[in-house]
Amino acid sequence: MKIVDVIASPGLTGFYFDDQKAIKCGITQDGFNCCGDPQTPGFKSVRQRGESISVMLILEDGQVASGDCAAVQYSGAGGRDPLFIAEDFIPIIMEEIAPKLVGQDLDSFRDLVGLVENSKRPNGERYHTAIRYGVSQAILDGVARAKKKTMTEVILEEYELPMVLEPVPIFTQSGDDRYDNADKMIIKRTGVLPHALINNVETKLGKNGELLLDYVEWLRNRVRTLGGADYCPVLHIDVYGTIGIAFEDDTERVVEYFAKLEKAASPLHLRIEGPMDAGSVNAQIEQLKALRVALKARGVKVEIVADEWCNTYEDIVKFVDAQAADMVQIKTPDLGGIQNTIEAVLYAKKFGVGAYVGGSCNETDGGARTAVHVALASRPDQMLAKPGMGVDEGFMIVNNEMNRTLAVLARGLKQSPKHALDNALDKLGL
Repeated sequence: MKIVDVIASPGLTGFYFDDQKAIKCGITQDGFNCCGDPQTPGFKSVRQRGESISVMLILEDGQVASGDCAAVQYSGAGGRDPLFIAEDFIPIIMEEIAPKLVGQDLDSFRDLVGLVENSKRPNGERYHTAIRYGVSQAILDGVARAKKKTMTEVILEEYELPMVLEPVPIFTQSGDDRYDNADKMIIKRTGVLPHALINNVETKLGKNGELLLDYVEWLRNRVRTLGGADYCPVLHIDVYGTIGIAFEDDTERVVEYFAKLEKAASPLHLRIEGPMDAGSVNAQIEQLKALRVALKARGVKVEIVADEWCNTYEDIVKFVDAQAADMVQIKTPDLGGIQNTIEAVLYAKKFGVGAYVGGSCNETDGGARTAVHVALASRPDQMLAKPGMGVDEGFMIVNNEMNRTLAVLARGLKQSPKHALDNALDKLGL
């Protein structure tokens, strides 16, 4: 099955582009709008609409495979590629990417994605991570359509992975509405919650961490009240380096604070994502590893999740090799081609580090569905409900795609010749 044409259309994401640097420095809110001067190159305002590009591959039998190019909410921050604006990048896709794909056979996902992932623009630069992300999704969908299989099965086959017919725990994110949205998560019994978006010291963490401490205690009690005794989700909170800011990157003080957080969360397990932002890959690894060692020495079981400066596959390998975190967020758009997410999950698991297939609220429904297939095949410890910050929509998209796929895979397994043979032997007592 060949690709006979490539088309692209502009789209919107499930959230917004936010200037993280400006937010950390302090802004004011006017309704949903963020007021202040943007500080990251490319931003025209602190908050602006999220944009995407849908890349569609026209197959020779008339089928259409698609993938969505999208970038994370905090584009241009933490070593990431710059802001992704549709009108700037559609011409690049049509003039430079499309000719590489038209006429290609959709017989191998891994071979075909390399045409884009490993190539460079005429000016010598790599293609924007968002382009590589969306095009790779379209290729995976195309190969699946050509082979009449699910995307999960294509990944399982090409990476020689075992099929596991169990859901992957889903992590929901609250945005700033961290109380009402936590209630939604608890009522729907999500596996991991609430993210909480703690991205400012004074207004969200507290100068001495007191605001987050109160929130964790409230969250624990709310889980008990609404969820019942048999519901024990993992608490996972992203603090965007604010703990390091509040405690002046003093490891001893941070450990003391983590011990308080652990007590407030008990008996629920707690993960803290991005406790510090050291400003570079190597510095971040050094700081997080020192914190992890100190926590273990103190007997504090709060886990550290690496996010900032852990962007590319190469970054993730460095964090894993250094054992700098208990878990790495594999932020799908930041890695470019979706094959890099698969390989990052497998690498982290190989060396005993937790793997979290993340991403961004600023993605699309299409990207979220593709991520489900990646997670079902590669088996990370958790995956993100996305896009958006409303909880219900992102959780529905990811949960339903996961359950649909598991049902299809289970049906296929029951109809396989091996399964029929096993049933026959069971009836014969052999």
